[in-house]
Amino acid sequence: MTPSRGRGGRIAREDTINARRRRQRRRAKAGRKRKVVLLGVLALLALVVLGAGGVTGAATIGSNCNLSSLRPVSIGQNSFVYAADGSLLATIPAERNRQPVQLRQMSHWLPPATIAIEDRRFYEHGGVDFEGIVRALVEDVRAGRVVQGGSTITQQLVRNLYPVSNERTIQRKLKEACLAVKLNRARTKEWILSNYMNTVYYGSHAYGVEAAAQTYFSKRARNLTLVEAALVAGLPQAPSIYDPFRNPQRAVARRNDVLRAMLSTGSISRPEFEQALAAPLKLRPGRLYTRIREPYFFSYVRDELIEEYGAETVRSGGLRVYTTVDRTMQVEARKAIQSSLPYKEDPDAALVAINPRNGAIKAMVAVTPGRAKNQYNLASQSRRQAGSTFKTFVLTAAVAEGVNPSSTTYISAPFTYQPDPLTEPWEVETYGQDYYGGSTIESATLRSDNTVYAQLTLDIGPEKVAQTAHKLGISTSLPIVPALGLGAASVSPLEMASAYATLAAGGVYSEPFAIRKVVLANGKVDEDAGWGVPRRERVISDGVAYEVTRILQENITGGTGWPNAYIGRTAAGKTGTTDNHADAWFCGYTPTLAATTWVGHLEAQIPMTNVHGISVAGGTFPAEIWGKFMRAVLEGKPEAEFPEPKEWPVWQPFERGQYALDYSYSYSGGDDDEEEETTSESVPEETAPPPPATTTEPTPATGPPPTTTEEPPPPTEPPPPTEPPSP
Repeated sequence: MTPSRGRGGRIAREDTINARRRRQRRRAKAGRKRKVVLLGVLALLALVVLGAGGVTGAATIGSNCNLSSLRPVSIGQNSFVYAADGSLLATIPAERNRQPVQLRQMSHWLPPATIAIEDRRFYEHGGVDFEGIVRALVEDVRAGRVVQGGSTITQQLVRNLYPVSNERTIQRKLKEACLAVKLNRARTKEWILSNYMNTVYYGSHAYGVEAAAQTYFSKRARNLTLVEAALVAGLPQAPSIYDPFRNPQRAVARRNDVLRAMLSTGSISRPEFEQALAAPLKLRPGRLYTRIREPYFFSYVRDELIEEYGAETVRSGGLRVYTTVDRTMQVEARKAIQSSLPYKEDPDAALVAINPRNGAIKAMVAVTPGRAKNQYNLASQSRRQAGSTFKTFVLTAAVAEGVNPSSTTYISAPFTYQPDPLTEPWEVETYGQDYYGGSTIESATLRSDNTVYAQLTLDIGPEKVAQTAHKLGISTSLPIVPALGLGAASVSPLEMASAYATLAAGGVYSEPFAIRKVVLANGKVDEDAGWGVPRRERVISDGVAYEVTRILQENITGGTGWPNAYIGRTAAGKTGTTDNHADAWFCGYTPTLAATTWVGHLEAQIPMTNVHGISVAGGTFPAEIWGKFMRAVLEGKPEAEFPEPKEWPVWQPFERGQYALDYSYSYSGGDDDEEEETTSESVPEETAPPPPATTTEPTPATGPPPTTTEEPPPPTEPPPPTEPPSP
């Protein structure tokens, strides 16, 4: 049995030897084929390169080797929004974070690091490095597939800029080589290197060195150190593998490879190399492309941009947007709100400030306690009932009709309007159910008397009140109803700030704007869109505006705005409180700045009857916030006065309408203990004790102001007179 086992062993060994010989013959045959393929590829490459220089070239490649016939791939870049002082407000995020910079704006370590690790013969070859390509092709032929890259920086740029197939085939390499040679002849080396470093992917959504520097180190590309530049330069080969956030050890190893390459090319000295090699990985993840400093103002600006350019351009068009917002005013507005309403259970609040001289939006702030991620812009998108702040528009319409508010009188008493006996009556009462009989329009304004203004609205006409409101700056469609003059319409704080700014400007309306200038991706300012150009129009005479302003000045020194809205300088304003205290307002202005504050609940009409122990009305928190804000932003600025008009109002004879109460009306007054009642159409408002029932000349308040029906928080000490900065 032993011999047979020996014979079987010899047979097995012979089979193994024969199999090995067959494999060797197959490899030898394949080697000869690979040599033929290699020679063919090299010959074809030579034809391609020659063809790029003007010879016919390879027929299969030459037809596509035309730079002018290829459309560049849209890589895009982030758009940035800046405040009036040039500080960055926010980045409009794109799918790819990209912020192109010039070579001179990069760290001097970045170009040599990139060349050393990516293409050390960059300045020597003509777009294609034959040595590198031959080396790569040899490895590819040995493996029977493409396994090693030999692309130059120029070839990689071609791949980034033009729609060349990403499939790893020899045909693609040849096409890239042809295009790279042509690109090298059409552009300078500096142009090629700069564009490569501004388009290549560095991982973590960062395209280009500036985005990479901000993403990994929170700094500009120009400020990168040798160690940081080496890490960045090593990322493009395999961004996910060398991701320093996820794979710090691999990232350091790759960085060190770059440092060795820089040493071998003479870009750094031996001491520099050794010191950098020992440096730890110090990352500082950036928030540049995700941080939004002023979310509500930013959202308003973004919507304006999208309306002009479209969403895609705004997201990736590389816009530089310069706005009107004043960062100091933003800070002071937020401080004013949060110091007055500091608790998580407090109502929401918004403030908008406008320069009446040109319409520039200087501040737009909203605070929503307990809802930090709220995306709804209370200042510009929210529309709530305006309450008695709308009485200003009734007053303006009346003065424009020649009605003298100092001598025209109405009866202050409970008022019922029912032109049709088949309809529900409109019953109007005052906030505290206190009535004063004969009352001028001026004194009724200081008390914010609902009954007088209901009659005046009917006599002037709700249509004219709506027309006046639209002229001054209200853009919302308004209901033509008797209650319009008492604030039945819902409007935004931005609209109210704009309308009161028209009065501050002496009757000249300025369309609100937030964007001063937009620089396009090509570096040119967009002159066609009209950004930053004030759009102004006189809508009422300066005499009408002056008369209304005179009365609203008294409202701050002795009416419902006292004491919280008093700022120790020339100012005018009006309070507003809606039914059941669901919304409270203060709209006011100086000659140089108009601001509106609103307090309420975003989610619903929730009565604010117990906030810090009081019922919220326009003279409480809204006036307090307005006063704090105006004192802070006007501090240190010279005081300005409202100029006398060139065209004084001409008073006309005026007769009260058929629905006005007759002077024979007698009202005995209500019980002091009677519970307050309001209707859905009447708008309760703060009241102040009345001035004389009739006057023939304007009578400014003197001496200590009377006590109001509210008990607002005491005012803070007013600062010296000031004026806001111009945009």
